[in-house]
Amino acid sequence: MSSSDECAETLNSAQRLERNSDGEDKSNRSRPLENKPKAPARIAQAGMASGRYMPPALKRQLIGDSAHVRNHDEVLQRDSWDQLKKRINGPVNKANVSNIKDIIVSLFNANLVRGRGLLCRSLMRAQSQSTSFTSVYAALVAVINTKLPIVGELLLTRLVLQFRRAFKRDDKNQCIASVMFLAHLTNQRVAHEVLAFQIVSLLLENPTDDSVEVAVAFIREVGAFLGDIAPRVLDHVFDAFRSILHEADIDKRTQYMVEVLFQYRRDGFKDNAVIAEGLDLVEEDEQIVHEVAMDDEDLDAQDELNVFRFDPEFKANELKYEEIRRGILGEDESESGTEGDSESGDSSSDESEEESEEEAEKEGKAVVKQEIHDLTETELISLRRTIYLAIMSSISFEEATHKLLKIEIRPNEEKELCNMVIECCSQERTYKNLYGLIGERLCKLNRSWAGGFAESFESCYENIHRYETNHLRNIAHFFAHLLASEALNWSVLKCVVLTEEATTSSSRIFLKIVLQDMAENLGLKTLNDRLNDPKIADAVVGMFPSSDAKSIRFAINYYTSIGMGAITEDMREWLKTAPSRAQNSDSDSDSYSSSGSSSGSSTGSSSYTSSSYSSSYDSQSDSSLRSSRSSHSQKKSWGETLKIT
Repeated sequence: MSSSDECAETLNSAQRLERNSDGEDKSNRSRPLENKPKAPARIAQAGMASGRYMPPALKRQLIGDSAHVRNHDEVLQRDSWDQLKKRINGPVNKANVSNIKDIIVSLFNANLVRGRGLLCRSLMRAQSQSTSFTSVYAALVAVINTKLPIVGELLLTRLVLQFRRAFKRDDKNQCIASVMFLAHLTNQRVAHEVLAFQIVSLLLENPTDDSVEVAVAFIREVGAFLGDIAPRVLDHVFDAFRSILHEADIDKRTQYMVEVLFQYRRDGFKDNAVIAEGLDLVEEDEQIVHEVAMDDEDLDAQDELNVFRFDPEFKANELKYEEIRRGILGEDESESGTEGDSESGDSSSDESEEESEEEAEKEGKAVVKQEIHDLTETELISLRRTIYLAIMSSISFEEATHKLLKIEIRPNEEKELCNMVIECCSQERTYKNLYGLIGERLCKLNRSWAGGFAESFESCYENIHRYETNHLRNIAHFFAHLLASEALNWSVLKCVVLTEEATTSSSRIFLKIVLQDMAENLGLKTLNDRLNDPKIADAVVGMFPSSDAKSIRFAINYYTSIGMGAITEDMREWLKTAPSRAQNSDSDSDSYSSSGSSSGSSTGSSSYTSSSYSSSYDSQSDSSLRSSRSSHSQKKSWGETLKIT
């Protein structure tokens, strides 16, 4: 066959194919369009399947059109999943120190059991992008971990796995972000301290510039906490840093970072506190520590929690979490309705209450609200437990005072806090100055606390005979600190009456320790000047009796025996002038009786009364003079010791 024939045949076949294709197109165009899906619904289906953003109008159309489709429940669950993502990512990205409490509440309103994978991914992503907020995210996790421990455990597992991958890939930035998050979770007692030491040992096993830099960044964040928990192990860590500094072949920049770390330790990590101010949100007894190790082989990141999965029991699980949420936030079942229902219910209840009150007013009846009194004292016991734990879990008096002031105390319960501080102080084996500083700070912050401690002083002194000797000493040291530091007004001493009949051995020991501590803190001269101050003269009348010679001698002997003889000068002067006072009173009484005898019968009865009074006073003064003379005649008597003439 020639070439011309082949070309002709090829041309004919092409024409036949073209005619066939035209016929098919015409037939396709002639078909009805009833079976083709509408364009908006088709676009909506594609958007829902791919997870891309979809306009609300298209989404509503898809949900409405899918009523006849078997995957209607899946569409609803996917829409709920998208809403859950927004309710988790939004608050996490807005979290800071000032609004962290509101953020926690808004997160608990979302289903964190279903969305725990989303929460962990959002936290890790936000922390890696802004490491300066790591402490905020750690505090957020610490609070959630107390109610939902599975969230804290999942986050720790993912962080450990992320650190492993970054360490194998030599990704320094990712390693630093991971160890910083783990360090703050260790400070918040979400991760165990063993994990921190495993990370350091792994980084320093084969030291390089990058591994040493990551280890320095980690120890800088967690060093203060490890120094309190395990100081000896931390010493070994710094010994390893020291050997690296002297023996390892590392860059000058890395050597300088290690030297700066040693300076941080000498300063006590003052720039990197264990928990920053305003982020100590979890009580020690509520902390849940997860023991996730670096060498665990069965760690599961549960990546399937990051994507949507159809849940056949979706509604039941949502109801279960709703009960959990109400228990966490302390809401009643009546508060768990929708906003519209709650508003309508509130308005209807308000209207019904107003109508009932109006009817009662019309009828002339008083509306009395029933008050509930807790006779079991459950709330009071819970308050005391909270105060005790706040004090015992504090390292310094400033931290303890800060925690005590955060406790919600109802009116007329201020005295319970004062009593618990005193009770904790009395239970110690030896007195700790921590309690005195706590009481001083409370009194100087608010005078209402000073009033509570003043009432406690009077109560303790009245019942001092019921305390054991060690408890008595601690309480005396505590109140001596408050009086010496001017935190407590000295008018509280008005309850002290120093006579043989009004005191017991326990009260005399208590007063001795108080005065000796005050003399040690203020000085004996300053203490004497304060006791002679006219402003508190009425308060210390009972401590320096002046009614009779017997009480004065008892007080002088007591103060001299405890080394406070210098404050008895006024009482000694009183005893010196006592005989002359008695003689003057005798002459006055004689002249009065002689003038009274010249009057009538009525005045005679009054003179008889005055003469009998003067004779009784004379007998008392003569007996006091005789006793003083006999005391002077005895050799080495206590009168000579006190230099009483």
